[in-house]
Amino acid sequence: MSIQDITVVITSFKSEKKIRNCLNSIDKQCNVINVENSGDQQYKKKIEEEFKNVKCILTGANLGYGTGNNIGLKEVKTKYALILNPDAELFSETLQNFLTVAHEKPDFAIIGPGIVEDKKKLTINKDTQEVKSVKGFAMFLKLSEFREVGFFDENFFFFLEEIDLCMRLLKEKKKIYYSPIVSVYHEGGRSHDNSVNYQMELSRNWHWMWSTFYYNKKYKGFLVSFAKVLPKLVSSITKYLFFLVLRNNEKKNIYYQRYSGLINSITGKSSWYRPKV
Repeated sequence: MSIQDITVVITSFKSEKKIRNCLNSIDKQCNVINVENSGDQQYKKKIEEEFKNVKCILTGANLGYGTGNNIGLKEVKTKYALILNPDAELFSETLQNFLTVAHEKPDFAIIGPGIVEDKKKLTINKDTQEVKSVKGFAMFLKLSEFREVGFFDENFFFFLEEIDLCMRLLKEKKKIYYSPIVSVYHEGGRSHDNSVNYQMELSRNWHWMWSTFYYNKKYKGFLVSFAKVLPKLVSSITKYLFFLVLRNNEKKNIYYQRYSGLINSITGKSSWYRPKV
């Protein structure tokens, strides 16, 4: 096994400033597929000229995390793929460490790394362990394990799609491992540029609520899921009215999006909301 057996797949949306650090951290022997959720031809040209190991695919519209990754994964020709957020960065030994764990755990479907939020603190001494799910910011996949299961459920726009994928893998008796021996730096929470933060915050609130109900309904049924989200629905309406009275438009809009996301999911509507950027 070598680094050339890995293709990195990065789904991005208006992340040009952040993705450069990510791409610079990846060994140039490793092919990278960057699925950009827009039609920005200028972005594609700049990225492919600056990074010769990167193929940039433009979707033409914001299709979300799961669909973007599915597009990239279908282009992968190598044995392994590493799904990576654009605000994540690899260390010099990260890819080789993934391969080491893959050799030690040949039955794996996904390996999740240890998350590092401070680059100065890298010492992690825990062993690799079998788990039920891993975080979506960095997922190392053995593609042969996904033939029956498929990749991400494209009904999700973002939130919980990686948990759903892990759940489907477990149902097929596939193995998921968490290995803190492998380290990936993750800035966290902001895979896009600062100029679009508020609109993305509204979108996150809408989709968190939509995905929460959809995921629970998928595995527990409508009634159990409705009972689970009812307190969130009541809370969203109450806080919306509270901030409406206070004329705090920023908070009011956030709680309206939570309410709207839940209502759309409960009534069977698709995850249609997109950030207005």
